Amino acid sequence: MHMADALISPVVGGSMWALTAGMAVYSAKKIEKDMKCSINNNHGFDEKKIPLMGVMGAFVFASQMINFTIPGTGSSGHIGGGILLAILLGPEAGFLTMLSVLGIQALFFADGGLLALGCNVINMGLFTCFIVYPLIYRNIMKKGCSTKKIWIASIISVVVALQLGSFNVVLETLLSGKTELPFITFVLLMQPIHLAIGFVEGVITACVVSFVYKTRPDIIQDAEAKNYKMSFKKLIITMAILTVFIGGGLSLVASSNPDGLEWSILNVTGKAELQDSNSVNDKLASIQEKTAFLPDYGFKNSEGGLGTSVAGVVGGVITLGVCGGIGMGLKAYKKKSSNINQSINN
Repeated sequence: MHMADALISPVVGGSMWALTAGMAVYSAKKIEKDMKCSINNNHGFDEKKIPLMGVMGAFVFASQMINFTIPGTGSSGHIGGGILLAILLGPEAGFLTMLSVLGIQALFFADGGLLALGCNVINMGLFTCFIVYPLIYRNIMKKGCSTKKIWIASIISVVVALQLGSFNVVLETLLSGKTELPFITFVLLMQPIHLAIGFVEGVITACVVSFVYKTRPDIIQDAEAKNYKMSFKKLIITMAILTVFIGGGLSLVASSNPDGLEWSILNVTGKAELQDSNSVNDKLASIQEKTAFLPDYGFKNSEGGLGTSVAGVVGGVITLGVCGGIGMGLKAYKKKSSNINQSINN
């Protein structure tokens, strides 16, 4: 559901960028505050989740490369990962991780436009982490955690989040004056196809969360921190290995069908992408062409093959470094602030 720049106007794109920046600042401050107060385990952000933040960012990056076919439609979908990140990291760290994933995709792999980056973060990050996760997932889980409840909460949350995100895509194109995509026609295509995609993603999310719950229940909010079947280090290594397998191997067999957004646009306009040439889009396209060293997850002027595997692994490593770096940076800032406050009090 990565929007291209041609789908939105500079005003809408700039507004979503501003909202994204505001939410990023809020998230960073909230995480830093949580670490200052030593809030851990089932409340706030635990410092031990910093390496998990990096690994899960890489996992979501790799997983988004795997498009699965939606039978009988000619369309495909991929996981968004926002609910998964919120469950395992908390809403603020989940949002920052999603921002990192989408930013890396846009800059280095030309997946999603630079102007549309704010829209994509809001559609796949804000709705999942700050609306659906606290209002739906947490409410379902508030009376105790179990595998059954994880499955129910995960599937419902992902489906609702994807419906909100896909509907917001329609609103963003409407507000951008894209008359090629009539509101009623576009929404009647977007919502059903993303309902199917959401159900598949919900199942995948439930599988991952259930695995973590059975091995390290302390990571899952509202779960009792006992009966560890795997050390935290082994969990990180397991997820890292799975990320490499997905990005470097499974990405080669991903569906080539257009994703839900492209499929909807194709059925409305007869083509999978819109074209909109203006000074802002042209400038950003020029920047993206220079920064994207593996466009469309492959070597330039080639399709699939080794380039896809390389892109999956390289993208995962970059995401791991960026997400982990954000966590370490917040930890260092927290420590510096604590030292300054302690010096003042003394």
